Amino acid sequence: MNRHLLLLAFCQGLFLTNNIVFTAINGLVGLSLAPVAWMATLPITGYVVGGALSAGLVARTQAHWGRRRSFQLGLVVAALSAALCAYAAVTKNFWLLVAATLFAGFYSANAALYRFAGPELVAPSLKERAISLVLAGGIVGAFVGPNLANATRNLLAVPFAAAYWSLVGVALLSLAALSLIRFPAHVAPQPGTRSGRPLGEIVRQPVFIVAVTAAALGYGVMNLLMAATPIAMERCGLPFADTALVLEWHVLGMFVPSFFTGHLVKRFGALPVMAVGVLLNLLCIAVALSGIELMQFLLALLTLGVGWNFLYIGGTTLLTTAYRPEEKNKAQGAMDFCVFSTMALTSFASGALVTTQGWAWLNFGALPAVASIGVALLWLAGVRRRAAPAAA
Repeated sequence: MNRHLLLLAFCQGLFLTNNIVFTAINGLVGLSLAPVAWMATLPITGYVVGGALSAGLVARTQAHWGRRRSFQLGLVVAALSAALCAYAAVTKNFWLLVAATLFAGFYSANAALYRFAGPELVAPSLKERAISLVLAGGIVGAFVGPNLANATRNLLAVPFAAAYWSLVGVALLSLAALSLIRFPAHVAPQPGTRSGRPLGEIVRQPVFIVAVTAAALGYGVMNLLMAATPIAMERCGLPFADTALVLEWHVLGMFVPSFFTGHLVKRFGALPVMAVGVLLNLLCIAVALSGIELMQFLLALLTLGVGWNFLYIGGTTLLTTAYRPEEKNKAQGAMDFCVFSTMALTSFASGALVTTQGWAWLNFGALPAVASIGVALLWLAGVRRRAAPAAA
């Protein structure tokens, strides 16, 4: 741990503050403005679609401008898009709100790479811990995000408009912190310079396929259930303060384990840790199907958060073994494109399922994705077992 890694973890916390506020309020603001109820989560979908569309662009800006400049540009976009969301809420313009969140996706695609920048600030032997500790900064978002949404909900005449304005301040604070981080010197690629193997060759590796499958589907399941939670709880008659509490514990589940997940991956390997993540996802679904009281929502989302942590950190660590240093931007960009695309699909499905089929069927719908992750982990374990005698 060093000062630069701590500052990057703090920026991660502010990024999660932005995400949690967006998750807490975008579905509700969307529900109040949407032409039909099933469109309620389109503003959340816009955010992740924007991230997917921006993944390739961010990979290029990172390659040509370096970490700091690309991250700073993302934070400028974060501030502008939050202001545009506030204006859309005040003017009751649903499609402008969707466009603003789509624009904000560029920030999301940038900040998603904080976890890969962390290992560059420490010795190579500490990369697992660096990834974990950067993601542990999300604990800031766990406390600040839900409480910020709840505290600013009615500060202005239009519900949640003040919450969007508060995110402008969050982005500017993160911009100041990021400016103090000293990233490794960046050398922009020269025209004609080789950047390692073709992307097609990289993505065909079993380790790449499984790392991306686990990270993308793990994030997709988490997003499917989390995005629908505020709407589901409101429809069950629970107050917004309860929703904020559930989201707070969910984000704690997502990031508190980061203090030891890196140690677990280092000791037991990525695949066993990710397998536990699959089991926790199944437990989450079982708890969610057991009832619709506050405690069921809280325990289900807490378990979901821990399961996501194991899958995401395990998948991220696994991916770092699939590329060479000169290939990092395209490999990381490919992974995040898959993650954001999956999130976009689940965000849209989340609103459609919870408003038309209900909370129970939404949870049943997550089971195939969880099972697919389990199958992928078993496949890679088999590939490695078969390869071991040959290597010996």
